[in-house]
Amino acid sequence: MTPHVPQTIRYTLLSLRDLFISVGPVALLAIGLLVLAYIWLDPTPPKRVTVATGPAQSAYDEFGRRYRKALATNGIEVVLLQSQGSSDNLRLLREGKADLGFVQGGTNERAATDESGLESLGSLFVEPVWLFYREDSARKVTATKTLTALTQFQGLHLNVGTAGSGVPSLMDKLFEANNIDKSRIKVSQLEQTPATVAFLAGEMDAIVFASAPESLMVQMLLQTPGVRLMDFAQSEAYSRRFPFLTPVVLPRGVVDLARDLPPTDLRLVATTTALLTRETTHPALLQLFTQAARDVHSPAGWFNRAAAFPTIEHSEYPVSREAARAIKGGQPFLQRYLSFWLANLVERMWLALGIIIAILLPLSRIVPPLYAFRIRSRVFRWYGQLSAIEQQMEAEGGDPKNFAKELDALEEKVGGITVPLSYADELYALRNNINMVRRRLERRTA
Repeated sequence: MTPHVPQTIRYTLLSLRDLFISVGPVALLAIGLLVLAYIWLDPTPPKRVTVATGPAQSAYDEFGRRYRKALATNGIEVVLLQSQGSSDNLRLLREGKADLGFVQGGTNERAATDESGLESLGSLFVEPVWLFYREDSARKVTATKTLTALTQFQGLHLNVGTAGSGVPSLMDKLFEANNIDKSRIKVSQLEQTPATVAFLAGEMDAIVFASAPESLMVQMLLQTPGVRLMDFAQSEAYSRRFPFLTPVVLPRGVVDLARDLPPTDLRLVATTTALLTRETTHPALLQLFTQAARDVHSPAGWFNRAAAFPTIEHSEYPVSREAARAIKGGQPFLQRYLSFWLANLVERMWLALGIIIAILLPLSRIVPPLYAFRIRSRVFRWYGQLSAIEQQMEAEGGDPKNFAKELDALEEKVGGITVPLSYADELYALRNNINMVRRRLERRTA
């Protein structure tokens, strides 16, 4: 049994080699189609993405850090690009200096539908307009320590934030709606941190933020003695006048239950902030950011119930198809069991694979005939030489010894042919035909 094992392996390897060679053209075509599909679909996202956030210690900056941590688990490096705020982020997106950015509703001076090249990953959270004022400053314009209307700020020093934050343009709209002469208000546009320092030092009377409650500055000012938050008594009217504003309520005691801060419900107006992206951003990255948004913004907050955000409602910009799918459907099925990179590759290539298989199935039918032709051609090509010898034998004047030498040489060459065992009968048939011609030659010679 032992001597036959190498021979069996040899014939098996020979069959496999011939099979692979026969399949070669179809395999090369399949590989070529896969390469073209890979180049066209570009399923692998870049490992580095830039997000425009906001000033240091702002809510945008904090959210940017959370996104960076979430995407780092999938090997994506998120570069945080600090900016002046919402308007600055919109500019960075337009100029292609950022791939994604936080943008407040109402920031765009032109209609969002006319903004080509930008998409939304959904609305993430509401950003109330936090108008903080000093109690001693309120006494300058009213007998009480409480301010409830913008018209009461005439004659006071108010910081409305830097031009890149989007708050100055928002406040201009609110001033205009209240018929306020801006020359009667001392307006400054300091950055958030120096403005807060000056406000606490008594160098200005009021300061405005448009930020999520996660902002460290907001958290601090809400608990600072002598500082009050303006109650927008006309919040419902503001929301009717400006579509990008919505009325919200800061519940009593939500800041500090033990100290009962704030002591009463406060009415505020708020914008909805979205995460915008350029249309050229890779779809897989949009999917990851939207999944991260579900984790970052879905918990209940001061102004929303759990799972209220992110949402595709109230969006000023077209919502990305990837974002809408992730918000509605959650994590894709394959990513629950495979790594992100492998699941993303399969998900984005499966359609192309189906098309390629549909093309290759008819072509695969030529493989068996091609394989059979390749094997048989090793045997059949010698029949031509054998036929030539036989025809010369029939002709007059041929030398029998020469014919015998030619038959011997042919038989020696045929003895070196190796074919799979399933085609051995054709090889033996060739040898029998050679012997038959030799016997005829011997009879003629006799």
